[in-house]
Order: sequence, then structure tokens, then C-alpha cells
Amino acid sequence: MTTTAAGTDERVVASSGISKIFKRPEIGALVAAAAVMIFFSVYTESFMTRPGVGPWLESASTYGIMAVAVALLMIGGEFDLSAGAMTGFTALTVGVLTTHWGVNIWVALLVALVFAITIGAVNGILVMKTGLPSFIVTLGTFFVLQGIDLALVKVIIGQVSIQGMSNVPYYDSVRQVFGSSFSIGGDGSVYISVLWWIAITALATWVLTRTRPGNWIFAVGGAQVSARQVGVPVFRTKVGLFVTTACAGWLVGMISLFRTSTVQSNTGVGQEFIYIICAVVGGCLLTGGYGSAIGASLGALIYGMTNQGIVYAQWDSNWLKAFLGVMLLGAVLLNRWVRERAEKSV
Repeated sequence: MTTTAAGTDERVVASSGISKIFKRPEIGALVAAAAVMIFFSVYTESFMTRPGVGPWLESASTYGIMAVAVALLMIGGEFDLSAGAMTGFTALTVGVLTTHWGVNIWVALLVALVFAITIGAVNGILVMKTGLPSFIVTLGTFFVLQGIDLALVKVIIGQVSIQGMSNVPYYDSVRQVFGSSFSIGGDGSVYISVLWWIAITALATWVLTRTRPGNWIFAVGGAQVSARQVGVPVFRTKVGLFVTTACAGWLVGMISLFRTSTVQSNTGVGQEFIYIICAVVGGCLLTGGYGSAIGASLGALIYGMTNQGIVYAQWDSNWLKAFLGVMLLGAVLLNRWVRERAEKSV
């Protein structure tokens, strides 16, 4: 047993305050979010005004919901490349059922949710039963969903977009849940998706830090074999994480559909990488076993602020892609530096 100079077991030596701060996975994202906010607040006049805050919060909210779910899955050691296509698939399911076949809108929502849960479960079961990398399994699911969104929807309704959702019975009541907005000081508005985002982040944080399933998530991502040996339900935990990601895709799909009353077959395609970037910026390791829901939300906030800040600054929107690359590389390097510093600060 190793002891300190004072003869105390090093395993029970209290960590310094700085060490505890730097050990938090979201600290790097918090610093970056503050820097981005300050920059655009100074560089543009409208960024922090009441009308200006709503758009970047709304943009961050939908990415944040998905980023939190993807972060949980990444902490559990897996990836889901079908997350983006899932948002479009579930929205199209509701659109086709209601506008083309006249199904009650609440029933259509439930059917779409059942589809999402089933697909998420299939992804998880395939990964666990076959031993194939989740990257490959969910990439296959991505192409299947994309093909359904493009080809099958066109066969059924003759086009690749849903129109006329606002004419569906009970549309307004559903819109209050997923697509409504509220004013902030009478001079700007915020969509209800922001409240969904906050609620999902709070729930995920509570699960990770306060519950036994949260411990299981960290365990299966950090050391799956050891976790199984000590009785952690690895199969159930990982399948549950894939289902959670699919359900988040359903929620974002409903928010998108009822905010705009329309959806296209390419909705969500390509956004799966943004979700992963947000999670990595928030401190999640690609190897699993480390990360936080708050960090993923901060990553989404950074993206939302930058996405709208570029518009306010009147820059070429293509700079956003360059920023994503820099943000990803910077986050990986910063998170590595933070962890090394935390280990030396004990």
C-alpha cells in the first residue's frame, strides 16, 4: 500500500478544489460556451437582445435534446449514426398517417413512437447479439431509414414532403405540446423545445449521477467485461440506451414537424455527426465510460450560438462547417489537457 509523506493512504487524501473542477467533463465546454457568447455579444448588436436570444436558443434546443441522448449512448461505449434519419422518419410517419390515411393525430404520434422504440431495440439487439460495431449496424439502419423516407414515402403520397399538417384535426392541441412558443418580456419569443431541452438534460443528469442505471451506463462503457462479471445487466443497459436515442429522435421529429407544420424526406440527414460533435465537445470520450449530459447540452449551446451568431454577424454561412471542424479538434485537445491537469492537481 502506497502512502503519502505524512503516512496517509493516498486513496483517501482529499482532492483540491481545482482538481475537482477540472475533473468535471463539462468544464471545457463551459469555458468555450462563455467565450462564444462573449464574442458574439461584443461583435454583433442583436445577439443578446430579447428578439435575438430566441433563435439561437431554439436552434440549440433540438440539437441539445439529441446530443444528450447520444452522449448517454457514447458514455455507454456505443454510437448511433441513424439518430438524424430517425427524426425525419418519425415525422414523416405522423405526416403520412394523418394527411394521407386520416389516422387520428394522437394515434399517429403513438405509432411513430412505437416504430422508434422498435428500431432502437433492433439496433441494440443486433449490436449485442452479433458483436458487430455499433457504427456499422446503425450506419445500415441509417441507409434503410433514408431509403424509406425517400422512396417509400414517394410511392405512398407521390412526393417527398408532407404538406397540410395544419388542417389535420387536433393539430393545434398537439402543437401546444411540441411546437408552441411563449414571449419573453413581450419583445421576442422562445419555443417550447427549449423547455423540453432543459427537462431532458435535467432528467439525464439525474439518471447518470443519482441512480443505479446511471452507474451501469458508466460501467458498460468503461469496462464491459468487468461490468458483466460484477452483475451489471450489460445487454439490457445497452439496448435501453439505443431505445433512448431513438425516442429522442422521435421527440425532435415531433418538435420539427409541429413547429413548421411540414417535413421533407431529407429532414435530419447529416445531423447525426453534429450530435456526436456536441457530445464530444461536452467531454464525452469516443472510447466510452466518461462524459455528462450537461456537457453535451453545452456543446449544443455552442453550436446553436455559433449557427445564429454567424447570421447576425453577416458572415458566409459556410464558415459554420469550418467552425465545426475546429470545435471538434479543439474539444478533443482541450478535454485531454483538462484531464491531464486534473490528474496532476490531486
